Amino acid sequence: MVKAIKSALIVAPLITGSSLITDDAGYHSESNLKQLTELQVNALIADNGMRQRDPRFNDQGKHKQAPHPLHDKSGNKKEKRQAAVYRPTDFHYDPSTHTCVCPAGKILYGNGSHCVINGYSAVKFQGAQQDCVPCEQRDKCLRTPARTKTRQVSFFQGKADGSESFTDKMKARIDSPEGQAKYGRRFATVEPVFGNIRHNKQLNRFTLRGQNKVDTQWKLYCLVHNIEKLAHHGYAQ
Repeated sequence: MVKAIKSALIVAPLITGSSLITDDAGYHSESNLKQLTELQVNALIADNGMRQRDPRFNDQGKHKQAPHPLHDKSGNKKEKRQAAVYRPTDFHYDPSTHTCVCPAGKILYGNGSHCVINGYSAVKFQGAQQDCVPCEQRDKCLRTPARTKTRQVSFFQGKADGSESFTDKMKARIDSPEGQAKYGRRFATVEPVFGNIRHNKQLNRFTLRGQNKVDTQWKLYCLVHNIEKLAHHGYAQ
């Protein structure tokens, strides 16, 4: 789609001074962001957690419609039971001496001091078999004590050098004051078009089949939408 409107992206700066593509979270993926960067396309693509990070949407929950009681299926869901497993915060890690002590008081040995896990630098430790196998706290420390002999634990130390992903860069752009202001204009420029065509014009589905016929029907509704906009802004006089 971006390649199809490439000519419009070139013409837009001549008219408005800049061109910008904004898309919702349905188009957000690492591969899509990488391709946009390679195509040198200016874009702001939201991710699933954008609104949770934006303080302007702190009260958005009050606008959500409550589920109908007859369609509430939460009571049929099986309760998931999670075993009590010690988390890394339960282990005492001393970065100055590079030592780690488990909740049972045993010293773990380091098996990786410069590891990169999902783009984050980490330090890894593992328990010795002579300590973990006879330990009375295996059920609290291992998820599968019958199959796993020793416990491993990692402590993250921030982003690894040169590992910033396209997703991280996009989050930083869209969370900036400039990014929030520009993406916020989407709600006044793009969404009203869909709302008018779907709700007011009742185009909930195409009634024709075939790409040419569907394209014609869509352009007809868009034509009516644009004529209404011109009429409401005084062009009829």
